[in-house]
Amino acid sequence: MVNETTPPAPTPPKLLDQVRDKIRVKHYSIRTETQYVQWIKRFILFHGKRHPKDMGAAEVEAFLTHLAVEGNVSASTQNQALSALLFLYREVLGMELPWLDDVVRAKKPQRLPSVLNREEVSLVLERMEGTYGLMARLLYGTGMRLMECCRLRVKDIDFRQREILIRDGKGAKDRVTMLPETLIKPLQEYLLKRRRLFEDDLSKGMTEVYLPDALARKYPNAAQEWIWQYVFPSGSYSVDPRSGRERRHHIDEKLLQRAMKKAVTASGITKFATPHTLRHSFATHLLEGGYDIRTVQELLGHSDVSTTMIYTHVLNKGGRGVTSPLDKMH
Repeated sequence: MVNETTPPAPTPPKLLDQVRDKIRVKHYSIRTETQYVQWIKRFILFHGKRHPKDMGAAEVEAFLTHLAVEGNVSASTQNQALSALLFLYREVLGMELPWLDDVVRAKKPQRLPSVLNREEVSLVLERMEGTYGLMARLLYGTGMRLMECCRLRVKDIDFRQREILIRDGKGAKDRVTMLPETLIKPLQEYLLKRRRLFEDDLSKGMTEVYLPDALARKYPNAAQEWIWQYVFPSGSYSVDPRSGRERRHHIDEKLLQRAMKKAVTASGITKFATPHTLRHSFATHLLEGGYDIRTVQELLGHSDVSTTMIYTHVLNKGGRGVTSPLDKMH
């Protein structure tokens, strides 16, 4: 008689691997995955490596309080940590517990955005050349977010219609913005050089770029085509942390941030200004020019007009248009 041994049961994936798997099933970005895994890991370590299913509201509140009091983190950072923990309990552990809804989110301070006037924008842009100068001009000229510019694909620039299609922006939404006339020739000249880099990659069999799973399955050859290439590529190849494939990714946004910081310092401007400040300035200057706030809302990709309304407060900052009673005494 043959003895049949039962094969050992497969080892269940570790908790953090379950988190990664769930995030990828829901098509969250690699940045969200990295942040969520980091916060969940910190939460577990903070409570002496106890399993989250054995913890509850008190432990979550204690962790968030620690971040605010000891870590001195911002309200947005504290809320990001809470979002990670809510994802863990609801999506990964399947625990729909009443206390989850009672955990209070930190209140973000209502701050006015930093905005450069037209002269200041000009001073900064004059000190930015090459690829970074072109990217900075695109941010100010179109109102794109920093990562929207970094992730721009060749096919999304329509020179004939004078439009740029922004795919999968914040909130996974597409939108259209204008292509400034003054950038048409510089962009066309830049893309000629970019095409040469693509042809170099082609000779090495290294033209593949990242595509979302659904697109990669639907168009299996698209990842190697010119139109799907990033407009602003990285200077080297890197390994995709999810697929393990070596590719040329888009440019690192930190490089543009550093170039902008140098330009702001060199211009002598005393305001705090980042690439995102160019987006704020774009919106403010459009409103100053008399454009309708709904038009500006659509160009910025805001879901709610109340988000766009903050730029009207910037316009009125300092009581512009109102005569001080002190001045009326003279």
